[in-house]
Amino acid sequence: MKILVTGAAGYIGSHAALALLDAGHEVIGLDNFVNGSPTALERVEALSGRPLTVVEADIRDEQRLAALLAGGDADGRGPVDAVMHFAGLKAVGESTEQPLAYYDNNVSGTLALARAMAGTGVRRLIFSSSATVYGDPAHVPIPETAPVGEPANPYGTSKAMIERILMDLATADPRWSVALLRYFNPVGAHPSGRIGEDPQGHPNNLVPFISQVAVGRREALSIFGDDYATADGTGVRDYIHVLDLVQGHLAALKPLMAQTGARVWNLGTGRGYSVREVVAAFERASGQTIPTQVAPRRPGDIAECYADPSRAREELGWRAERGLDAMMADAWRWQRDNPEGYRDAGEEEGAAP
Repeated sequence: MKILVTGAAGYIGSHAALALLDAGHEVIGLDNFVNGSPTALERVEALSGRPLTVVEADIRDEQRLAALLAGGDADGRGPVDAVMHFAGLKAVGESTEQPLAYYDNNVSGTLALARAMAGTGVRRLIFSSSATVYGDPAHVPIPETAPVGEPANPYGTSKAMIERILMDLATADPRWSVALLRYFNPVGAHPSGRIGEDPQGHPNNLVPFISQVAVGRREALSIFGDDYATADGTGVRDYIHVLDLVQGHLAALKPLMAQTGARVWNLGTGRGYSVREVVAAFERASGQTIPTQVAPRRPGDIAECYADPSRAREELGWRAERGLDAMMADAWRWQRDNPEGYRDAGEEEGAAP
């Protein structure tokens, strides 16, 4: 199949593009490179040994999207079969400071994409949603039937809004087939150490921050709150290896091609780990001690969040295979080999110094 991957140069998008190429699909990778690097896609192509079509464009550029979907602005080999939509801003803390940017990029971008898809007759879409749509859950593990609509931050609200839009679209037009994949906390990297998570500026997620402390870019890890009602007082999350996550997307392609309507699946391991447990696992993987300091809780953070992934197991035949130690080992290999992220590429990738 021919798949358009939006946000292809980002952390999850780059791993998805590689998995799709390895599975034999044609891939068009779209990115505006605000939060992603062209080097990531160069490395994806090198790892796969197969060509990747790269298009620099913004997800809100509806005309450019329509041309890509119709096949007239990339390789000229006919229309796209399906879209994997990763493009968007994704930092919970930043979203509380810049809500308008999140609604503009995430919601307006998806509206532009959906209009372009409708106009070109491409109606198969896998959307990168988030467990943040559940807000502060009443119970864990969280099933897909848990209430949605009161996320704790604008990032989560933008995801919930997009889900509602896509569900309404699939209800209004039965030709649409939409998979809403609610991620928990993707971590890790490709085992080659060639592609991984490379946040721009200050890291907003736990594992990239730990990794940057380990390579000397940061002095210490700030633990935001140690007084939650959890076993060690620190927040508990469901961490899932990014390779397991993208395999969930490939599994979702099968019902996408065979059925119509909108369907929701959690992608998580079904187990939660505390911040301190993650730090300990990273220390085992890296052989280093990670200095920590306790800081006040951040707005929008919750105590516990982990998945009930049984629906994906039963309906998609998918389950997460990799444990926390493997996640941290791959995250450390990526950061150790690329201490400055893709900015280390320089001469190695043939770029100007």
